Amino acid sequence: MVQLVGPLRKELADSLSTCKVLVVGAGGIGCELLKNLVLTGFKNIEVIDLDTIDVSNLNRQFLFQKKHVGKSKAQVAKESALQFCPTANITAYHDTARNHVNRMCLAADIPLIESGTAGYLGQVTVIKKGMTECYECQPKPTQKTFPGCTIRNTPSEPIHCIVWAKYLFNQLFGEEDADQEVSPDTADPEAAWNPEDATARATASEKDGDVKRVSTKEWARSTGYDPVKLFNKLFKDDIMYLLTMDKLWKKRKAPTPLDWLQLENTACPQDEAPGSGLKDQQVLSVWGLCQMFQHSVETLRSQLQEKGEGAELVWDKDDPPAMDFVTSAANLRMHIFSMNMKSRFDVKSMAGNIIPAIATTNAVIAGLIVLEGLKILSGEIESCRTIFLNKCPNLRKKLLVPCILDPPSANCYVCVSKPEVTVKLNVHKTMVLSLQDRILKERFGMVAPDVQIEDGKGTILISSEEGETDANNNKFLSDFGIRNGSRLQVDDFLQDYTLLVNVLHTEELERDVEFEVVGEAPDKAPPPQTNQEEVNSITNGNKDSAQPSTSSKADDDDDIMIVDSDEEEMAASSSAAAATSGTKRKHSDAETGETSTKRPRTDQSSAAAADNDDDDDIIALD
Repeated sequence: MVQLVGPLRKELADSLSTCKVLVVGAGGIGCELLKNLVLTGFKNIEVIDLDTIDVSNLNRQFLFQKKHVGKSKAQVAKESALQFCPTANITAYHDTARNHVNRMCLAADIPLIESGTAGYLGQVTVIKKGMTECYECQPKPTQKTFPGCTIRNTPSEPIHCIVWAKYLFNQLFGEEDADQEVSPDTADPEAAWNPEDATARATASEKDGDVKRVSTKEWARSTGYDPVKLFNKLFKDDIMYLLTMDKLWKKRKAPTPLDWLQLENTACPQDEAPGSGLKDQQVLSVWGLCQMFQHSVETLRSQLQEKGEGAELVWDKDDPPAMDFVTSAANLRMHIFSMNMKSRFDVKSMAGNIIPAIATTNAVIAGLIVLEGLKILSGEIESCRTIFLNKCPNLRKKLLVPCILDPPSANCYVCVSKPEVTVKLNVHKTMVLSLQDRILKERFGMVAPDVQIEDGKGTILISSEEGETDANNNKFLSDFGIRNGSRLQVDDFLQDYTLLVNVLHTEELERDVEFEVVGEAPDKAPPPQTNQEEVNSITNGNKDSAQPSTSSKADDDDDIMIVDSDEEEMAASSSAAAATSGTKRKHSDAETGETSTKRPRTDQSSAAAADNDDDDDIIALD
């Protein structure tokens, strides 16, 4: 007779009490997951998160309260979870581990559970080396959600400024939302690495000396929506305040404040003259944008006055003054942060819709994560599935749709036996530092790459040892004899990862494009299978595609990792919403064998790794 401990078999319950769990991220899903883990019986948990608690988190991250604002998410999540189970052993880390987690899981051969949410949509999937796709097997769509501190403090792309401008519209003229604050984020974890410093900053931001803090809308009303005063507050005073957060600018170019009077005095007549071509496709001068900002604020102010006291406006991309406001505000911010400005047409095409954060979606997904983890700990990894949570029931009246796991991609540059990529760039314009930071670290997710040129001499181009190759940083690749067809051997010791980079020299890249990964241009999908019969045994539409685990039945000591991410910021792109954009593939419903369309992963994060020595390990990312 099977012995039960609560709803679980005794053997499984015993393994829960001894296995180790790492939860990377303590946000919307992470809070729900941590609570689920301790209530299910997991006893040894580590939680890691670099973020601090913001007031906008409180409506969905239920381990946090108002008194916790400004404190470390990981530390407070630990303290709150211990109230559910005081005997649990929980360790908190105020740090990050997102960049190389997938590769560490592959190196340690640890199963990984990945998950994500976007509004009402969500998904959970299991990743196992040699059995399923890894996290990086499929090209990811352009990121459509962004941390609040990036929007408010350190924008690096035009889309960040467009999001900020849309937030600003609502703060001034629409419905105020704490999630859409535009003022400098004084509790930015990157500006204050010490959690105590972050808490102090958050407290100070509420006081601001002896000046009582008021909302952006209240302040704007007190000025009569004066365009010049708004301009100087947003593009001069706030920027000068950001400059006092000096840690932000140690490795970034600092922003340059704008002053209305100075711009007005130095403006030339041609700055106001319309350029050639269609009006919407012109990129205006800075003073031209100032004029657009002034006129749009005056028009929107009049609309508010006509609607009466307490009225609110709703942003609409087809409303000319609203679109002019976002275009001018976004472009002025782009100029301040040294970005190429965009035309009104470009801004309109990039401005998307806000994805709401739904607490119940996070709760459902967190529950599914635990269920998939229990399967792995029970030695039943073959029964694991990718599970999609839909907004509306499908034709079979299901909200939750389980699907067969995808096999590894033969074209993956991470999990194949000999990873190799081809990068198209201009060797005469690409510097070594750009290769290191923009291509290897940012694009390919490396942490400490070492690069050797395959030139017969073993020339070391980049070394992860501090200072060893700094003299190379500002030289061009061509200065080292790198040309069309050159090969670079890249090793990342910290990730136990090796990548061969083939260089394809070109002088025909689009404007503002530094490089392209061949076959993975943003608007290209992976090539379709040409011989369906030949690959039928490993395609998504066949139940036989579930290959046996590389470890067959799980050993006595199995390891698991869980990855989760709730996309609760916003989505802005010319493409469809985050959960439905990108390449669609056919996959098989695990219960009926029928095919349906698979959404790309909603999660934007990577995965994490764990020790696989004596105990069962689970790792979760939010």
